[in-house]
Amino acid sequence: MAGVLAADPTLADFDKAYPLWVHIVKAVMLFLFLMLGVVFGVWFERKLISRMQNRYGPNRAGKFGLLQSVADAIKMGLKEDLFPRTVDRVLYLLAPVIMVVPAFLAFSIVPFGPMVNLFGVQTPLQLVDLPVAVLFMLAMGAVSVYGVVLAGWSSRSPYALLGGLRSAAQVVSYEIAMGLSFVAVFLFAGTLSTSEIVAAQEQTWYVFLLLPSFLIYVVCMFGEAARIPFDLPEGEGELVGGFQTEYSSSLKFALIMMGEYLHTFTASGIAVTLFLGGWRAPFPISLWEGANTGWWPVLWFFIKFVLTFSFIVWVRASLPRVRYDQLMSLGWKVLIPVNLAWILLVAGVRSVVINDSRMISLAVTGIIVVGALAIWMRFDTVNQRRKEARKAQVEAEFEELSNEPAKGGFPVPPLDLPHYHRVSRP
Repeated sequence: MAGVLAADPTLADFDKAYPLWVHIVKAVMLFLFLMLGVVFGVWFERKLISRMQNRYGPNRAGKFGLLQSVADAIKMGLKEDLFPRTVDRVLYLLAPVIMVVPAFLAFSIVPFGPMVNLFGVQTPLQLVDLPVAVLFMLAMGAVSVYGVVLAGWSSRSPYALLGGLRSAAQVVSYEIAMGLSFVAVFLFAGTLSTSEIVAAQEQTWYVFLLLPSFLIYVVCMFGEAARIPFDLPEGEGELVGGFQTEYSSSLKFALIMMGEYLHTFTASGIAVTLFLGGWRAPFPISLWEGANTGWWPVLWFFIKFVLTFSFIVWVRASLPRVRYDQLMSLGWKVLIPVNLAWILLVAGVRSVVINDSRMISLAVTGIIVVGALAIWMRFDTVNQRRKEARKAQVEAEFEELSNEPAKGGFPVPPLDLPHYHRVSRP
């Protein structure tokens, strides 16, 4: 690509025959980053939510409560591991593993920095890259839902089974919307490789060029990671604990919690990589010539990663859980149609830039925009009519029951009763 720094890795750099120890060192570094990230991420989330709610949070185990997550891990490791009698033991044990392993694999395609000198070897600061790296991430996210479904089914509990089915339906709907939000990025970058997508954002981050795609991805990110306000597979208010109801606070439960956190980390890392410039320095730091070389980009990536994770925590502390029908309606009736219209618009704009027949492209783009607006207005009108009809129906039913206590309603006095003034006694 024109204008790309020499330090930027490409797909060809991952085909080189590096020594085996280089891959082992990078894999260990990634593993330590994720494991320590889970430990300190739990502490950070507790402290941040506590400050938002005007309380201290963990402040007993270690300085500032830093060892609270370590204490929780020790407790889970030493607690008695219980097995309900009716569970399918093989699948019951396998489900937490299926939730954790794909999360580790999905993070392997996230670039942390450019070409660096790792103990005398020039190598990309990324474990692996593929021509279809983003599709690999989506595939790992889809595989992890099998762990949730198997956890619910193997528990032989109605609450756990309902939680697993909810997770399956939720992932199917939001996986489609998330995949569509990446299409605009592919059209602009011309590749599905994460390292080359970061290289394509040298001049402008895609969060500015493709803001609707970014906003749709943010919503889908909560649905994919099952975080509040979309944590319906757990829903303790209605499903006790959802798919993890029958898992005691032991190592299996710890693996489930680790899997959820790792999926949150993966969603944050993909957001930084595809829309926030990856490891590239923000303006005005990017004006410094050495900002995007060496090990400095690791710092920029980490700052963006922490800010994205803080936004996820902020949403958890601010918004309540939605109803399940609202969750599914948002995915199928809003996110997917808007995504399709936006992709058509982006494709039209790209054809204007690339092709010579600009008048035809402009006409096609105009037709797409007008058609999308017409569909949206039609959808909004029909939705408003349905709401008004439903409201009128509820009011009519309420009035009928109020006036007929024999049918189970409550006797409500009419509103036009005469008003009697209180007469004071002499």
